[in-house]
Amino acid sequence: MDAATIREMNAHDDIRIGTVVPAHDQTAALIGRLLPLGFETFQLSFGRTVGSFDLDRLADAVRAVLDASEPIDGVPRRISCLGVYGNPLTSPETVADWERLIDAAARFGCELVAGFTGRIPGRPVPDSLPRFAEVFGPLARRAEDRGLRLAFENCAQRGTWDSGDWNIAHAPRAWDAIFAAVESPVIGLEWEPCHQLVSLVDPLPQLRAYAPRIWHIHGKDATVRWDVIRTHGLRGGVPCVQHRTPGFGDTNWTDLISVLREAGWRGSIDVEGFHDPVYRDALETTGQTAALAYLRRCRGGDFVANVW
Repeated sequence: MDAATIREMNAHDDIRIGTVVPAHDQTAALIGRLLPLGFETFQLSFGRTVGSFDLDRLADAVRAVLDASEPIDGVPRRISCLGVYGNPLTSPETVADWERLIDAAARFGCELVAGFTGRIPGRPVPDSLPRFAEVFGPLARRAEDRGLRLAFENCAQRGTWDSGDWNIAHAPRAWDAIFAAVESPVIGLEWEPCHQLVSLVDPLPQLRAYAPRIWHIHGKDATVRWDVIRTHGLRGGVPCVQHRTPGFGDTNWTDLISVLREAGWRGSIDVEGFHDPVYRDALETTGQTAALAYLRRCRGGDFVANVW
């Protein structure tokens, strides 16, 4: 590792901490209100579809707000990722959404597009792989031509290995299968520990194994209610896992970030809000800024130049 890289890592340029914001006509104004709170990066989420949204207009408005903002640790604020979360294996509209975001990413100063792999509804994971290769082979080549990467969220969307409606990229066996189906260096994951804890998976060993293929991390955690599991089991009709904002769940994010740095990981952790059952509604921004402060501490606290 050369001296310039070490200096960048010491300035926390390797791991930035931000939040996920919805893409709409007021997104630039919303980012303007979030910037003074200290968020460093922003993922723009288009939900299930981009629709007829004017991407050029949005990019110009967002870039103007970011360009006028103060850097943090000497690092400019930026858009970390564009995301759309429809089912590209069944919806031509969603495929077109991926194409539009890939083509528009550079205008946002962004090098990453994320979403679901999609799924053939009601079928086991392997049955979706031929269609996945048919859809994402060309999309991966499109991204490579533009110097971009593609990331698949690890949310099961209530699916299992045997059946589901939206996404097959929710377990290591499936990740290995999609990487084999489309052998491209731009294909990776949009990962978070929450979705693994929902499946009672320890996220840190998984992170150690897959860090080289993780392009983006959602800042979302979970609390496993072991008392409920011991009483009602997993299928007793009583919710046993709560989605939580980082700092309020089961994951030790200090360990998580240490794993990332040991792997030489570079990227953004963007808080995915509006899921926490406690820090919601009037407490939404309170919870998100608490998560930002917590993740900064887990990252090592304030940057102090090395005196040795």
